[in-house]
Amino acid sequence: MGLFAFMKSRPIFWLSVTGTGVGIACFVKDLMQGGKFDKPNRADGKVIIVTGSNTGIGKETVRELAKRGAKVYMACRDMKKCEEARQEIVLETRNKYIYCRKCDLASMDSIHKFVDEFKKEQSHLDILINNAGVMRCPRSLTKDGFEMQLGVNHLGHFLLTNLLLDSLKKSAPSRIVVVSSLAHTRGEINVADLNSENSYDEGKAYNQSKLANVLFTRELAKRLQGTGVTVNALHPGVVDTELFRHMSFFNSFFASLVFRPLVWPFLKTPKFGAQTTLYAALDEDLHNVSGQYFSDCALKDVAPAAKDDALAKWLWAVSEKWTKLK
Repeated sequence: MGLFAFMKSRPIFWLSVTGTGVGIACFVKDLMQGGKFDKPNRADGKVIIVTGSNTGIGKETVRELAKRGAKVYMACRDMKKCEEARQEIVLETRNKYIYCRKCDLASMDSIHKFVDEFKKEQSHLDILINNAGVMRCPRSLTKDGFEMQLGVNHLGHFLLTNLLLDSLKKSAPSRIVVVSSLAHTRGEINVADLNSENSYDEGKAYNQSKLANVLFTRELAKRLQGTGVTVNALHPGVVDTELFRHMSFFNSFFASLVFRPLVWPFLKTPKFGAQTTLYAALDEDLHNVSGQYFSDCALKDVAPAAKDDALAKWLWAVSEKWTKLK
């Protein structure tokens, strides 16, 4: 009778329901974290650049690389946030070879300056991780007049990578890692309006930039054959980071009260979002693998549009012209 009365108590009942719900949510979240790169590979002596590394996936990538002994250059736009992240990582890992360097991917001048300064400090580069990105932002332009998502996510990294190819080739075997997204499967390269000058849809522009990442990866892999430099793209998963800052339904009062708690179990933490990046950068089994696409530390197929070799060559030619490489 005492137990029955206990179960009939409304506060106890709702406390029990809440506890069960939280337990289920935590269980689901654990399942949704995806693959984990748990190999003990060290990175001692390796020189690595990680763009957009003061928060989110990039920061967690640097943290793990620092633990493994790498010398990491954090290429960031916001130097204050970068230095705060660097200090945190250095104190935690006791790896003093972590550096903050200014690199605004929305400015070709900034990218050139970053590369020039890097080459003065380092004679080689083992791994370049193109991690930085913007997502679904209101229409705006880079300092060079490009639509922001195309300019940062694709053109900025296109220029940075090409300017660093000589260092990567001298350091072969070396790797390039491109953080793309599953959104590339919804992407379409708007050949008639690549820079979204005639019309702009924030979602389509983001998807286009992520498809451009994969097309760039596949075309670059062909151009690097025989050099000892590999390049692969990846989808990190749906990760709870500042990348969502421009999406109103994630940032409104309603979202924080109702929507975010509902989707929380299905979002990866930045630590788990970094796992496929670490896999692509460090796994010894990928020594000769290039031009591929990974998710959850496993090989995945890309969208049909990403296999269009003619489109990849067209995009490369336009990107060369717009970034003034040729």
